[in-house]
Amino acid sequence: MSMPFKQFQWKQSIAALQYPNYRLWFCGQLVSLFGTWMQTTAQAYLIFQMTNSPTYLGYIAFASGLPSWMFMLYAGVIADRLPRRTLLIITQTAMMLLAFALAALTFSGIVQPWHILAFAFVLGVANAFDAPVRQSFTLEMVEREDLTNAIALNGAMFNGSMAVGPALSGLIYAWLGPAWCFTMNGISYIAVIVALWLMRLKPTPKKTEPTSILADMREGIDYAVTSPIVRALTFLISALMLFGIQFMTLLPAWAVHVLGGDETTNGLLQSARGLGAVVGALALAALGRFPYKGRLLTLGSFAFPLALALFSISRSIHSSFVGLTFVGVAFVLMMNLGNALVQVNSPDHLRGRVMGMYSFLLFGLMPIGGLISGFLAEHIGAPLTIVLNAGVCLLVALMTWFVFPALRSAE
Repeated sequence: MSMPFKQFQWKQSIAALQYPNYRLWFCGQLVSLFGTWMQTTAQAYLIFQMTNSPTYLGYIAFASGLPSWMFMLYAGVIADRLPRRTLLIITQTAMMLLAFALAALTFSGIVQPWHILAFAFVLGVANAFDAPVRQSFTLEMVEREDLTNAIALNGAMFNGSMAVGPALSGLIYAWLGPAWCFTMNGISYIAVIVALWLMRLKPTPKKTEPTSILADMREGIDYAVTSPIVRALTFLISALMLFGIQFMTLLPAWAVHVLGGDETTNGLLQSARGLGAVVGALALAALGRFPYKGRLLTLGSFAFPLALALFSISRSIHSSFVGLTFVGVAFVLMMNLGNALVQVNSPDHLRGRVMGMYSFLLFGLMPIGGLISGFLAEHIGAPLTIVLNAGVCLLVALMTWFVFPALRSAE
């Protein structure tokens, strides 16, 4: 009995890697994401170091997320109209050039807080077009039965880079300075751009009937509103973006004001959350074809605010590390399963638009939450702000349980 079980677990956990295109994507993205988290961590700590203000952490979250409100629904339509690989090459190249430009400013010693905010905004524009294309591109690399596994492996890759990237960023920041963090991020984009060029993709059907951008956009929104599962996930994940994820915005302030640490402490805290998320993502990868995804998502919706409340009472690096690890496990249960269930419950011809709307909520609500949490942390402190956010997330989980019972049976 033990041999088949082990064999099943192993094959299920890496099912998406049997596809050559996905293997290229996985390797390229893995390298690129290390750089992304190095820049994200260094950028937040640099602006906090220059201003010593948690409010500026909220500003940078707002600047990076504002373009989601401006462009992401439109980007979802573009993702259904144009070749997604081409779009990804364009957005990844733009992000690479921005990283090198920020590095040049920082090397020159003339970088100012407004420069960092401006770069965060322009990078947010590129991400607004990149996110719905990248998420809907997965089904061009794997078959539908392995979609959930591919998304889980994407999550493991994303959070694995988060577990290492921030810690590495903290060390490089302390040793060489933030400019080298930005430079390494720029170099890392080359891996994913090359991987995209090397892929051999099946031709995808092109849309023939001429329709307006607004009509296409409305079609995707109408589907999301009328689908019970997508509607429930929209409600739950929106609260997570508006309140739950804001603990990440406040980590630099937590490292300095609560723990009395420095940039290395900040990197370790970021990595703790990533470590927990890797554990959760790998577990989901092994369960990719199991039929109780809705129940696991519901479990995560309750576990996350409880873990966040546990973290909020920590006052040492060790207890903070443990608390953030549990937060990471619960967080990835919600995010990865939410992504998988939205895509599985969306028809192919609408997938880019539905993911555009879903990504719009993910990235569009985050900056608003960042402003609120940054303002609260400035006036009542980071610990109490995180407690309040955890309470809101717990209330939303309870509401979802009673208002959207169909979510618990989603497969």
